[in-house]
Amino acid sequence: MAALNYKHLHYFWTVAKSGGVARASERLHLTAQTISGQIALFEESLGYKLFNRVGRRLELNDEGRMVFDYADRIFTIGEELEEALRFRPGGRALQLRVGVADAVPKAIAYLLLESALAMEEPIRIVCREGKLDALLGELAIHRLDIVIADSPMPANIDVRGFHHLLGECDTSFFATPDLAKRYKKGFPASLDGAPFLMPGEDAAVRPRLLRWFEKEKVRPQIAGEFDDGALLLAFGDAGAGIFAAPAAIAAQVRRQYGLVEIGRTDAVREQFYAISVERRLTHPAVLAIQSSARDNLVVGSARG
Repeated sequence: MAALNYKHLHYFWTVAKSGGVARASERLHLTAQTISGQIALFEESLGYKLFNRVGRRLELNDEGRMVFDYADRIFTIGEELEEALRFRPGGRALQLRVGVADAVPKAIAYLLLESALAMEEPIRIVCREGKLDALLGELAIHRLDIVIADSPMPANIDVRGFHHLLGECDTSFFATPDLAKRYKKGFPASLDGAPFLMPGEDAAVRPRLLRWFEKEKVRPQIAGEFDDGALLLAFGDAGAGIFAAPAAIAAQVRRQYGLVEIGRTDAVREQFYAISVERRLTHPAVLAIQSSARDNLVVGSARG
């Protein structure tokens, strides 16, 4: 096979993404005949047909889908590079692309990232939220600089990465004022039979909470389970049940939502990690986050 012709690859990618040669010709400002001829040459150089003709439409075949997947990664990264340069005033702005696992409370994510915003050097943060495994996939192809997670690098995911502990804190329990009147006294025994909002199965703190309940011999009534921390907080704010959150943000939860901290335990530690493809962190903004986390997340009770 001859050396890959990236111009031909771009024509193919545009046709596949646009849904046909006619639309691609409008985007590329070339005639449909020219594009069809270039794709034919591309297929000849690869030794594979990439499209099947179905009536008047072109549909990707198996080989086409594989080539498109690679092309999409290549040109998406290229577009991100153009965007990063466009938003780099005078060549000075630094970009940080960070993924935040949806099990990480939004307030914790901000607590960690605000130190990067406070840097003297101008910085532009690009934030993505999602499931940890999906974010790690983005990290592996360098679409993200780091992923902030509530657990270390999973052993069962085939991604080369390294986790760096940012910090840990105690766990606090919150309720609306009405619920707090009923369940604050006698904590944690008061949790027995109390309505409780449980983090989803992906949350690293969930098994620690369950072990702690067992140790304290309490059985809360599980009123709901939530993969998304923001949704759990919304239900807690509405009075649907008591919920747990990192003690590092206890003051903010009390102030912003008017909720009551009914108790706290150091037996359930919440941990937060930066996951990167680097064994040693080097990005200036990530180093600022790591340094700030040592002060903000070492002991939750210090910020309560």
